[in-house]
Amino acid sequence: MTGKNIFIRGIHFANAGYSSMHDFAGLKIIDATNILIEKNIFSNTSFAIHIANSTRCTIRNNSITGTNKSEHSSGNGIHLWKCSQMLIENNTLKGHRDGIYLEFVSHSTIRKNWSEKNIRYGLHFMFSSDNSYLNNTFRNNGAGVAVMYSKKVIMLNNHFEQNWGSSAYGILLKDITDSRIQHNTFFKNTIAIHMEGSSRIAIEKNIFKENGWGIKVQSSCDDNNFRFNNFYGNSFDLATNGSMMLNYFSNNYWDKYEGYDINKDGTGDIPYHPVSMYSMIVEQNPHSLLLMRSFTISLLDKAEKAIPGLTPTNLVDNQPMMKPNKL
Repeated sequence: MTGKNIFIRGIHFANAGYSSMHDFAGLKIIDATNILIEKNIFSNTSFAIHIANSTRCTIRNNSITGTNKSEHSSGNGIHLWKCSQMLIENNTLKGHRDGIYLEFVSHSTIRKNWSEKNIRYGLHFMFSSDNSYLNNTFRNNGAGVAVMYSKKVIMLNNHFEQNWGSSAYGILLKDITDSRIQHNTFFKNTIAIHMEGSSRIAIEKNIFKENGWGIKVQSSCDDNNFRFNNFYGNSFDLATNGSMMLNYFSNNYWDKYEGYDINKDGTGDIPYHPVSMYSMIVEQNPHSLLLMRSFTISLLDKAEKAIPGLTPTNLVDNQPMMKPNKL
């Protein structure tokens, strides 16, 4: 379909076919402007909504359920290519390759969506700058969100829950710059945030609770600010693969911090080094995870605290909070 000033409401789209050569979809829109797609049901579709080269379209209040087959034989719930000024709001998406996929999309807003049980990502976007992602829930997907090759991305008030698996993330950041990740909750993900080649990102006032890793920040990242975050019950709060760290940590709450606050100003009087010796060992040899909670590992970490040397010395929070930040 192509055109402008069209609305599509109250239709049940079902049983769109699959092809490895063509992107069959329940609803396919090309070269369109000012389209409203609202209160529809999409079931047993490969691609549910496929929009290309369009502007000022709204997709809201739709129920989208895929076939939940393999990654190679499934399409995306909402697929946007080369679009701008789009609004994706209050949709439920389940059982697709990616719940929402964006490529070359700009100046758009994705908010209040529920994306779960998708094979690959709840939300996946590439080469898509100047976008906002607000108040979404990404739950029990292959991985929560992948943000790649983009800049000026705002991610606020989202929930990333139970994205478990050998390569599952709450958020994967790859080559991202000049962005904000604030007021989000990361609960029971294998890795809450994994960062590669990313710079000038403000990661502030987030909750990291009961994840395998809170944050994995690779040595290719620099000039990122981690402030006023709360870390509770993670197996590893922070991990890295290098000895030099060019990022900044301040005023975070770490439940593993054992310092003191003599002057009662709310921040610890001694700096906190959140990377443990054991996490460095795991980065080099993943099979050593089998030793977690063992007495030997406890001794190693105690020894490292007494005589630091193997963990990155400049990866430090100089003002750790004694109590959780009020978010």
